[in-house]
Amino acid sequence: MKSLAFALGIAGLGTVCLAQPGGGPAHQQSVDLASNRQLAEAGGWRLDFDLSDPAAVRLGMFSLIQDETAGVDLAAEQPTSTGPPDMAAAAQNPIASTISVPFESSLLFHGGADDKTAFVLNFQPVIPVRLNDEWNLINRPIIPLMYVPGAVEGLPGIGGQPIGFDDTFGLGDINYTGFFSPAKAGKLIWGVGPSITVPTATDDLLGSGKWSAGPSFVGLTIQKPIVAGILLRHLWSFAGDSDRRSVSQSMIQPFLNYNLDDGWYLITSPVITVDWAAQKSSDQWTVPLGGGFGKLMRWGDQAVNMNLQLYYSVERPANASDWQLRFTFQLLFPN
Repeated sequence: MKSLAFALGIAGLGTVCLAQPGGGPAHQQSVDLASNRQLAEAGGWRLDFDLSDPAAVRLGMFSLIQDETAGVDLAAEQPTSTGPPDMAAAAQNPIASTISVPFESSLLFHGGADDKTAFVLNFQPVIPVRLNDEWNLINRPIIPLMYVPGAVEGLPGIGGQPIGFDDTFGLGDINYTGFFSPAKAGKLIWGVGPSITVPTATDDLLGSGKWSAGPSFVGLTIQKPIVAGILLRHLWSFAGDSDRRSVSQSMIQPFLNYNLDDGWYLITSPVITVDWAAQKSSDQWTVPLGGGFGKLMRWGDQAVNMNLQLYYSVERPANASDWQLRFTFQLLFPN
């Protein structure tokens, strides 16, 4: 390993003796120690000041000695800092083996019969569990608090037909998805598992009134500075209120993050839904387009991720919102 010893500060010019290991010839050279960076990269050489030179004595002693572990990169031996690059992998990977606590709030404009604004706050912690050396189970519950100005269609958390007319605030249907994911991922990171929605809504406007379940899949790749992937889910109802119509809803969420300097990044992650049980084919698809930006940072020892996104639904049901403003605040707890 290369060792570096300093006595006194180094500035200005000094005379240096370069001696090749193994008794090779030596020669003297006057160098600018403040600017000649090659001195610090002279692998295979021993650099010593000629102490008979008063200038060298004034500067102090400087030595860079290569020992039997020559060739080892010192930078590779340093502990890896948990800075923005590491945080990005944890924050932008939906099945990362890192505990995270996101709060996703959305304003949905011009929804319902009166073109009012709906509000959805999703509390969706990510809790990884290591099953064995080969597999992880990534637990992703979604607990929604919602305000809706009457019946608003096209919401991912409401698979069936909302019923009612009055403004309502309360708890929506809780969804749980468990992704089984390889503990040792390659270039393609993936997870697959069941998803189930429980009819916990406190009002018929806020939920489907049905128990629903189905498969879910996520796949992504991390090619710095890009994180890109897709999340797929389909739910069918199998029990619940017989007076409510059945649920058959697909969710497609592509996501793309482009990471910039200082923790900043660009993002797009539209939530596309297809309500296959809708009475009219024109009311089946909700397709938002848009994106936004975010930043990864630290508040003391706490890793934090925040982003802001804006979407416009180019395809939507009759009573669905057209514009959506989404803000996410996420706490990260690296292992």
